[in-house]
Amino acid sequence: MSILLTILLAVQMLSAVAMMGLILMQHGKGADMGAAFGSGGSGSLFGATGSANFLSRSTAVLATIFFVCTLLLAYFGMARPAAPTGSVLQGASIAAPATVASAPVVPASGAAQIPSK
Repeated sequence: MSILLTILLAVQMLSAVAMMGLILMQHGKGADMGAAFGSGGSGSLFGATGSANFLSRSTAVLATIFFVCTLLLAYFGMARPAAPTGSVLQGASIAAPATVASAPVVPASGAAQIPSK
């Protein structure tokens, strides 16, 4: 089960990174007017309108893959047993501190004692 979760998580992260790259490569709505009047849009790699269709379809496919992976990760995450509640320190063994034999405190013979009020 953990191998499947690892694969799903890797596919989700890769699709998210690829989707970010594709979104950043796309033109905004204002760039379509410039391409319509011949301002260098026809000399692009995918043609005048081919880039919008290819990039938008690729983004839609990657978004679908991302959402499916997210739903599957959420489903498999709910199928796992719940973690025990409580503190982390409840399971730790409590060791009593070692007692140190101490000698009684005797003031030095030449020390002046301050009277208490």
